[in-house]
Amino acid sequence: MTDQDTTPGSAADGAAGGPTGGAGRTGAAPNVPHASQNPAKWGRVDADGTVYVSTPEGERAVGSWQAGDPAEGLALFARKFDDLLTEVELLETRLTNRSGDPKHALSNARHLQESLTEAAVVGDLAALRTRLEHVVAHAEQAVDDAKQEKEQARNQAVARKEALAAEAEEIAAEATHWKNAGDRLREMLAEWKKIRGVDRKTDEQLWRRFSKARDAFSRRRGSHFAELDRERAAAKTRKQELVEQAEALTESTDWGETAARYKELMAEWKAAGRAPKDSDEALWQQFRAAQDRFFSRRSEAFSERDAEFAANAKLKEELLTEAEQIEPAGDLQAAQSHLHRIQQRWDEIGKVPRERMRELEGRLRAVADRVRQAADTQWRRTDPEAQARVDQFRERVQQFESQAEKARAAGDRRRAEQAEQQAQQWREWLTAAEQAIADR
Repeated sequence: MTDQDTTPGSAADGAAGGPTGGAGRTGAAPNVPHASQNPAKWGRVDADGTVYVSTPEGERAVGSWQAGDPAEGLALFARKFDDLLTEVELLETRLTNRSGDPKHALSNARHLQESLTEAAVVGDLAALRTRLEHVVAHAEQAVDDAKQEKEQARNQAVARKEALAAEAEEIAAEATHWKNAGDRLREMLAEWKKIRGVDRKTDEQLWRRFSKARDAFSRRRGSHFAELDRERAAAKTRKQELVEQAEALTESTDWGETAARYKELMAEWKAAGRAPKDSDEALWQQFRAAQDRFFSRRSEAFSERDAEFAANAKLKEELLTEAEQIEPAGDLQAAQSHLHRIQQRWDEIGKVPRERMRELEGRLRAVADRVRQAADTQWRRTDPEAQARVDQFRERVQQFESQAEKARAAGDRRRAEQAEQQAQQWREWLTAAEQAIADR
């Protein structure tokens, strides 16, 4: 291998794209060839075994080869270059795929950049350096992007935890559906634990809000159920008293008043509220059983009474058949005596079903009216005082007519009118009395 074959100029010119200085940060990344494909293009081994690499600044000794064929030594250092190139390509792939930590990639890229100055390799170092500049720029951008994404994620996480804290505070202050609210707080706590990326100070501040709200809710819920327990204990005591009262009435025969009292007890039962679940149903069964015993007895008594009343109605129907055959036109006194006996027997029979009362009483009343009318007619016909009343009424008419004439003669118009009015009233009564006598 000769010096002319490995001049820096020819090595630089052979790299795809050639050296571009700082172009790696702004231009396209150069295609770096694998040195193992043509090691002699990028370096040489001199007669004493020293291995050189060609750079834009000139040759640089990178090692020594004493083990045999110089071409083998040059190929070894070229493979070392390819290993560096592989590391760079791996960094690029990870940055492109966003599969690694961009800070770690940036640190490795910069370390590779620094190592190129003393790297014991043979290959297109200028193109590799430019390639690394692209990688560093990419990594720096990735670090900035990751930082922004991290900040955005932090902001979103903070906003979400602030929303959870605010919701928890609202639940603590206003919720009354205790089970739903408790379930929701547990869901929120599980979500809270999954949220990451909030700085420690902010996270502690938000956690204090969230935890304080949960504690406030627990205290308010505990207070509610403690009060509920007190109310239910009071309800239990009250319902036990109502059960005792209901059981004390089961043997009563004062059907109407006792039934009304049971209705009042039921209203009081509803107003007492719910007792503890384990005793409320048992108390209700006791209370209901007491009512059922009383109303069952009443029903039996009413059934017996209804049967008795139905029998009474049948007896009264038989009496009515007898009463309706009374004829007062013949022997009024006998008719009255017969009706009186029937009325006595009627009263002795007793009550009938309510729905029959009007019908049966009406029929008996019709017979009594018929007998009474006959008696009234007979009395009017035999009244010795009737004519005396007619004579008395006529005398009074004449008396007031005389007074009216005297008053007119005296010029006393007012007294005359009064006397005439009184005469007119007595005249009407006279007419009625005369008509009564005429109708007999």
